[in-house]
Amino acid sequence: MKEPRNAEYLVFVGTYTQGRSEAIFSFRMSPDTGSLEPLSVTSGFHNPSFLAIEPRGRFLYAVSEINETRGSANGVVTAFSIDRETGDLAYLNQGSCHGPGPCHLVVDATGRFVLVANYTGGSVCVLPILEDGRLGEATDFVQHHGSSVNPDRQQGPHAHSFNIDVGNQFGFVADLGMDKIVVYKLDLEDGKLLPNDVPWIKEKAGAGPRHFDFHPDGGHAYVINELGSTVTAFDYEPEIGLLRAKQTVPTLPESFVGTSHCADVHVSPSGKFLYGSNRGHDSIAIFAINQSSGELTFVDHQSTQGKTPRNFAIEPAGKFLLAANQDSDTIVTFSVDQENGRLEPTGQVTRVPMPVCIKVIPNSSSTDNPGTRRLCGGDCFGRGVVRRADSAGRLL
Repeated sequence: MKEPRNAEYLVFVGTYTQGRSEAIFSFRMSPDTGSLEPLSVTSGFHNPSFLAIEPRGRFLYAVSEINETRGSANGVVTAFSIDRETGDLAYLNQGSCHGPGPCHLVVDATGRFVLVANYTGGSVCVLPILEDGRLGEATDFVQHHGSSVNPDRQQGPHAHSFNIDVGNQFGFVADLGMDKIVVYKLDLEDGKLLPNDVPWIKEKAGAGPRHFDFHPDGGHAYVINELGSTVTAFDYEPEIGLLRAKQTVPTLPESFVGTSHCADVHVSPSGKFLYGSNRGHDSIAIFAINQSSGELTFVDHQSTQGKTPRNFAIEPAGKFLLAANQDSDTIVTFSVDQENGRLEPTGQVTRVPMPVCIKVIPNSSSTDNPGTRRLCGGDCFGRGVVRRADSAGRLL
């Protein structure tokens, strides 16, 4: 018997549109088997690679990973409304991110602002979300300055991701070009990025920090380093936005010979495991998380059964992991062992041209409360984190 529709998930996939793809794909996902049922394709947008979803699941925002718009060196963010029953996306408008090559974005937990990382430009931007989901004119823009030791990849700043802490008060930008995690205080009244008292954390020279995730307890965080093929674990002091590095572990086996670069990192909804993707080794590295110290212990490597695993997603219950194999045009579904974190292929392989980013949300809005904000930056549906915030976005 078919599951009731409100027990299923919606899955959105951002892609590169260079020759083989159309744009953003939507699917319905079974919570029992992890299978993906195609729903729709939203076409006509160039390189909508990375996606973010407003915390109540009403709106989706996609970067266009381009370096020029109408003759100026700017990428754009496109706003869509989501039909939670059908998975259809309706175009709302576009906003300039005031820098070339936007590659990552996040929505703050109050659903008021989109925060964008411009990779090529090495900058960050804040776009306000209007009542109807459309984007307003940018309220802030910050240009990063600096470089590091890799002459090919670190000749200048390259902001690669923007993440927000569990308390919705500090923003963290992993800048691959500077080997730094830049920290901002979030002014959610005026949409401003204020330098933190400790404005950045330096990674090892040549590491190339790329993506970032917080533990659900809010007291630990992790960055995956693209060039160094490592993960760094941090203790986090949420009152002052301070990261303290405590451990760095490799994502590749010692026996690996060749070229590989890390891409994505996620903590499981349970907080028990951490996963990171290797492009080249074409695997997911699996680590157990010590629940007291936050430190990592290696568990396993799992082949993604495809080429160049870019982004991946863990569905809200933590039962399935979806891996996007960019260069073999597949999304492969794995079941997650809840005891040891290991991954097992389910046999579900979905064809999607050049998949880059996967987002999973419940497809029913029946549980939404207009007075409740999900404090997860739009990326942690299903973690059970539902808290109230005041008008400035602070926890009550």
